[in-house]
Amino acid sequence: MDVLKQTGSVAALYATHQRALLKYASGLVRDRAQAEDIVQEAWLRFARIVADARPSDPLRYLYSIVRNLAIDHLRQKIREKGVLDPGPFETAAEAATDGRAPPDLAMRDRHAVEAVRKVMAEMPEQMRVAFEMHRFDGYRLREIAAHLHISVSMAHVLVSEAVDRCRRHVEWP
Repeated sequence: MDVLKQTGSVAALYATHQRALLKYASGLVRDRAQAEDIVQEAWLRFARIVADARPSDPLRYLYSIVRNLAIDHLRQKIREKGVLDPGPFETAAEAATDGRAPPDLAMRDRHAVEAVRKVMAEMPEQMRVAFEMHRFDGYRLREIAAHLHISVSMAHVLVSEAVDRCRRHVEWP
């Protein structure tokens, strides 16, 4: 049965499913405010499309617009931030006023460095090499992939998993 016929209008379809769409978007982007923006943008796009043509399954189409916008948002976020956020190493240097970090920050950073070293020592070699190349040497994923003779997506997985391992053992800002 056609969902638009069931609800009576495009606006009624949106009103009926807005909460579910918001919950769906929130689960994808993990940010309520961003999810609201995504659902609103999806609604605007959906309303323009439905004005010209009727999709065979409008509700599914609306959900796919939300999903695609969420994916675009996450990709943009990754591009903006890079794979890693600045860690305690950079924040300690920025916090220093006289060229030296305050003792409490220096101690915290020493503990963080030791924790990262320990985690890195326990990583599989390919993962450790990918992580070191990316984080410490500034290599791009495609360069890492070529060096390790793996795909770019596998290089991304290795670096991401290494970051996750470090984050589990070190308090990242």
